[in-house]
Amino acid sequence: MEKITFDARGMACPLPVVNAKKKSEEMQQGGSLTILVDNEIAVQNLLKFAASRGFEAVSSKENETNYSVTMEVTACSPSSSEAAVCSPDARRQGTVVVLSGNTMGTGDEKLGKALMKAFIFALTKQDVLPETILCYNSGAYLTCTGSDSLEDLNTLETQGVKIMTCGTCLDFYNLKEQLQIGTVTNMYEIVETMEKAGSIIRP
Repeated sequence: MEKITFDARGMACPLPVVNAKKKSEEMQQGGSLTILVDNEIAVQNLLKFAASRGFEAVSSKENETNYSVTMEVTACSPSSSEAAVCSPDARRQGTVVVLSGNTMGTGDEKLGKALMKAFIFALTKQDVLPETILCYNSGAYLTCTGSDSLEDLNTLETQGVKIMTCGTCLDFYNLKEQLQIGTVTNMYEIVETMEKAGSIIRP
């Protein structure tokens, strides 16, 4: 049984959970995984992650900037009935992600851009990837030169995720020559894709 400690202090959301997921998947024989963090929100996120995986977990607080979450990772083997849970599910399930802006939520623009970047990064770490990502209005900026999310979107595209950006929007923002990821689409195809979707995610 392995015993691993990972220092995630100073890491922004969702990196503590992303690393907990990665480390737990590497522990094929199971064991104890401790993640060190520096805020209560990260603690709560890690406890939720552990619960979603069926891992027993406890947290402790040393002071205002030092916390730890220790989870007991379940062993995973090809013959185990839990193999399907331990192995990431790469199947696409008809999920469409709609990015109608280059910020997430309303309020401070800088914060909104940071949240959108974190959202797209988090998409790359999901066990089940979306089938399609639709970008329109100022969301067109996300797939063009200068976007902070090009690397993450490229990761998604190379794994089979279809990324489409509204042509009218690219023209409006004078971005057509700057498109870096995916293909150009139109409103008819956008509506058709959304109508056929099993689920639609709008950050």
